[in-house]
Amino acid sequence: MKEKDSPHIMILGVGNILFRDEGFGIRVIETLQEHYEFPENVSLVDGGVLGVSLLGVISEADYLIVIDAIRNKGRAGDLYRLEGQAVPERIRAKNSLHQIDFLEALTLCQALDKVPETVILGTEPEDIETLDLELTPVIREKIEPVIDMVLTEMDRLGVSYRKKN
Repeated sequence: MKEKDSPHIMILGVGNILFRDEGFGIRVIETLQEHYEFPENVSLVDGGVLGVSLLGVISEADYLIVIDAIRNKGRAGDLYRLEGQAVPERIRAKNSLHQIDFLEALTLCQALDKVPETVILGTEPEDIETLDLELTPVIREKIEPVIDMVLTEMDRLGVSYRKKN
């Protein structure tokens, strides 16, 4: 049961599953849904490539944890945790359509004076251009480490969760 005072925490996977590692955020959300249970004030959202149309969804969150493939000039599989000013800088650098739309949605949240505290978790992709539903092996191996990062954020926010049997 959701308490009125509980902050709304949204775990949002973004990306395009049609382009190999670009679908990383969605694959992490699917794995979380399959293996973990969270309280009612936590929502797991497959944001796909919705971009600006996510505005209504993300403006409801007090805390927003975004999971995505992040191009940060590192090696494929490098893990990242971005917050504060690093968020718009990294999104602008990516030049991916869903990323730019996502930045616009966050900017519109500022106009509505309802910006959730945002953290972006992800990995450096190996291949985001090949039309393929499968993640590359090096990126598939990063699903569990990023889930651990999500769970660390839940711990930081004092949110209980449990692994399904």
